[in-house]
Parts: sequence; structure tokens; C-alpha cells
Amino acid sequence: MIIYDPFWRTIKAKNVSTYALINKFGISSATIDRLRKNEGISTSKIDDLCKILDCKVEDVVCYVPDK
Repeated sequence: MIIYDPFWRTIKAKNVSTYALINKFGISSATIDRLRKNEGISTSKIDDLCKILDCKVEDVVCYVPDK
């Protein structure tokens, strides 16, 4: 299962709000909602987030084996 816990730590560490992601960088509120719910997002969106946050993929997503 892919989870986005690293994303939340990264935006906090880089002092970037979800408001800024939506209004300044054009990330949709639906994408933010999907991240909150650990639902799938496209690799294109992951690429966008990495560019915006100047980070690596592992700073956005993490794989956790199903139990």
C-alpha cells in the first residue's frame, strides 16, 4: 500500500501549506484530498510535487506492505 505520510512531513519541514500548493502552484484540492486519504495519485502529480517541493519521490510517498 502506498501512503503519503512523507509528503506531510516534507511540506511541514519546507514550510509549504496546502493553501499555497492549491493557490500558488495549481495543485487541485481533489489531489490534496486524495493525499489525505492515502488514495492513488498519478506519477505525473508525484513529479509535480517533487518539482514544487524540490525533493525526492521518497519524500512524498512510501510503500507499506499490506497486513
